[in-house]
Amino acid sequence: MKVVMALLVPFLLLLTTGCATTPPSNSANLCEIFEEKRGWYKPAKASSKKWGSDIPTMMSIMYQESQFVHNARPARKRILWVIPGPRKSNAMGYAQAKTETWREYGRDSGNGWAKRDRFNDAIDFIGWYNRKSLQRSRIPLNNAYDQYLAYHEGHGGYNRGTYRKKNWLLSTARQVETRASRYRQQLAGCEKRLERRGWRLFG
Repeated sequence: MKVVMALLVPFLLLLTTGCATTPPSNSANLCEIFEEKRGWYKPAKASSKKWGSDIPTMMSIMYQESQFVHNARPARKRILWVIPGPRKSNAMGYAQAKTETWREYGRDSGNGWAKRDRFNDAIDFIGWYNRKSLQRSRIPLNNAYDQYLAYHEGHGGYNRGTYRKKNWLLSTARQVETRASRYRQQLAGCEKRLERRGWRLFG
């Protein structure tokens, strides 16, 4: 029996870890995301209530940054087109938060033990950052287009208008806005069901 348990425990841990960290099967539908990742809706709602930014805006930004990959990092630069070089930045995790900004979040929010590869902390970080965008750049909390521009460029860059000559970034921000609008419509149709549903620890 002890031998069986010794083999079974690592297997169960592997299953729960995989459930918690694999991206959703259908990232185009917010209801399906929350149905599959049953541990995600509650922290997303808590972040929305705490910071004021709606769930669709935060989730659309997260998708754009990492495609919901928990340990996502920027691609490495290539030396002589072959040799892997340094990464473009130290951004990491669901929210692709840079180390210095993550530390500021930890100090400001009191969540000093937060981890960038944990969904609960990453969604709270995005809510916090969007709140800062309202305070520092006067961007409405649910304006996904400008919120993403500030998220990408930083508040100083946004206020200086560094995004104006980056057509690719303006196009990306429009995609974030379109996705947030679609997520908003989808959530309206399933939010009551999500509210009634029980919660489980993993997923």
